Amino acid sequence: MAVTDKDLKAAEARIAALREAGHVVAARYDHGTARVVVELHNGVQLAVPSGQIEGLAQAAPEDLAEIEISPAGLGLSWPRLDVDLYLPALLQGVFGSRQWMASQLGGLGGRARSAAKADAARENGRKGGRPRKVSAA
Repeated sequence: MAVTDKDLKAAEARIAALREAGHVVAARYDHGTARVVVELHNGVQLAVPSGQIEGLAQAAPEDLAEIEISPAGLGLSWPRLDVDLYLPALLQGVFGSRQWMASQLGGLGGRARSAAKADAARENGRKGGRPRKVSAA
C-alpha cells in the first residue's frame, strides 16, 4: 500500500494535535523516590513510581536511569530493558499492556478490605471455612 501525500498530511496533523496536548522535553529516574519524572513542554512534571510501570518494577537503578525520548516527544524508551511507554497513555493512567493492567487491578481487588468482605469471611468461618479439596483417585 502506497502512502499518499494526503495520508502523510493527515498523519502529521494527528501528531501535531497529540504534541499540542503534551509532549516530553525531559525525563529522568529519581533514585531517592524510585520514580520516573517526566517534564512536559508546558512545564508540568509527572512523577510515577517505577514499580507501577510494566517492565520497570524489578529493574536496576542504572537501567532505569537510561531513558530515551522519542523524536516526537510522545514516547519514552528504556533500551536496556526493552520497555517503551506512550505518553498519551501514561497521561490517561495506562502504565502497561491491557493484560498487565488487568492483572494489577485484579491483585488490588483481591486485597481489598471492606465490611462486606469481612462479614462474608466470618460467616464462612462459622460454616467451617473453605471446603477441603477432594482428590479424585
